[in-house]
Parts: sequence; structure tokens; C-alpha cells
Amino acid sequence: MTGPQGAQLRSAIASVQRICPEFTPVQMLRRSGRSVLLVGTSGRAPAVAKCLLDHSPAWVERYRHEIAAYRAFVRHRPPVRAPRLIAADPESCTLVLERMPGRVAALQRHPSEAPPRADVRMALSAISRVNMWRPPAGVFDAPIDYAARLSRYHELGLLTDRDMGDLQKLLHGLAHAQGQFNHGDALLSNILLSPAGPVLVDWEHAGWYLPGYDLAVLWMILGDDPATRRQISQMAQAAGPIARDAFLVNLMLVVTREIRTYETAVQRTMRSTVPVGPGTGEAGEEQRLLLRRLHDDAGLARRAVRAAVGTR
Repeated sequence: MTGPQGAQLRSAIASVQRICPEFTPVQMLRRSGRSVLLVGTSGRAPAVAKCLLDHSPAWVERYRHEIAAYRAFVRHRPPVRAPRLIAADPESCTLVLERMPGRVAALQRHPSEAPPRADVRMALSAISRVNMWRPPAGVFDAPIDYAARLSRYHELGLLTDRDMGDLQKLLHGLAHAQGQFNHGDALLSNILLSPAGPVLVDWEHAGWYLPGYDLAVLWMILGDDPATRRQISQMAQAAGPIARDAFLVNLMLVVTREIRTYETAVQRTMRSTVPVGPGTGEAGEEQRLLLRRLHDDAGLARRAVRAAVGTR
């Protein structure tokens, strides 16, 4: 590969081999403007290397958080299978991990049809085990400041004054709720299914949240699977009103964030001056349809929050 992209790739491989000299790259699995994912071997063992290309503060923080999580797992193994750390460098944001066998539970962020029931059962079982885990105090932090995040969405016009008032009431009631350990990005694309059991990858958002954050993420992405959504809602609320309120705050948060992400993507598509190629129009239409569904989801969550506030 030549040109700037080739130079970037060679630089990424050099960063990986600096911290793991025995790493031999075989294939570039994924590349974005922000990072590159390389498949190869470390000695004789299959390995995967992640290298950050975009060193803006937010992305550096995410990579360093993920490196800290994998380092913590060396001493405190999570109750699900996760890749073993081989080497890491927080300065260059380079990470080398054991490559785990298995197929991805879903290739898309928002699966276009309901996944097989057996796959969903395995995913929910793995997430439940993660959520019941209590690693020692001080090993993981709390990735989200709920009040600050909600205020920002309110300032951006994504939440109404009424939404803010209702969510602040629920947060006030949750002030002494026990935190729950969550993966933090419980997408089906971050779950590998193998005969030996599910494997969770991409732990850069792992930490302590209000209960039900992972379940809220799964509910949000499974818009074409109403049966699983009902099951997730029942699971989230089984522990009583505190668990219900925490799940609803999380749900409003993740759905609002998703709306912001996709609205930005649609606006970028509309502003683009690049000639439309085959499939570009269909992709834009898919984004618009997904955005419409997310707005419907926000309406459902909003009504549930208002009902919960009414029972306090």
C-alpha cells in the first residue's frame, strides 16, 4: 500500500512490533479514519492488534481505558470469556490481544432482522453474568457522569425541559443506588459466539453504571425484535422500582445519544458534495428509516419515564 494510508499502516505495524516483536501481521481486518485492526500471530498463537490513528483526546482516553480494562483482567478475571492481553502501550495507544475463535452475534449495529433465539439467549446470559460481577473497589471507574451528560443533551435540544425535570427526579431517587458493573458497549457485534461459550470483546467503556445500562443498549439496537425487547424490559425491572428507574434513565440516555449520532450522519450525507455512487442513496435511506425508529423509541422511553415519575 502506497501514499499516506500506506505510511500510516506501516507506522501502525511498527508501533505493534515495538511492544510485541513476535507479532507477525497477516491481514488488515478493519480500518477507519480513527484506527486499524490487524490479524496475525504472536509466536504461534493467533493474535489481533489494535492501533489508534486519530490521537484526539477523546479517542486516546477510550483506548487507554480499554488497555486499563485488559490489564485489570490479568488479575481479576471477568465471569465471561474475554481476550487475553499480550502487550499494550498506553502512550502510542497500541493493544495486542489473543484472537478468540467464534462468529459475531450480529454484523450490523442495528440488526435488520431478529437474531436467532439461541444467539440472543447466549448474549443475554453473558451480559447478565457481567452485570452480577463485583470486581474490587478502585479497579474500574464510572465512565458516565449522568447529570452532566443529560444536561448536555438538553442544551443541544435533544431533551425537552419536561424530559430534564422527569429524569432529574428519577436520578435524585437513584442517588444511593448501588452501582452495577457493565460492559458499556453491549452490541451484538461485540459478542463472539463459539462452542466454548460467548466471548465479549471491545471493553473500552467497561465500568460502574446505574443498573441496566447494558440491557438498555441491547433494547435500543433490537428494534426489529419486539419479543426480546419485552424480555429485556422484564429482566431490567425484575429487581423492583429502583432497577426500573435506573433502566429508564439509561434507556433515555442511550437512545438520545444514538439519535444524535445518526442525525449527524444524515446531515453529513446530505451536505456531501461527492457524486452519489451505487448504493449511496440506499444507505442514506436506511439511516433515515433508522432515525425515524429511534425517535419512536425515544417517545416510548419518554412515556415510560413519565409514568415512573408519576408512581414515585
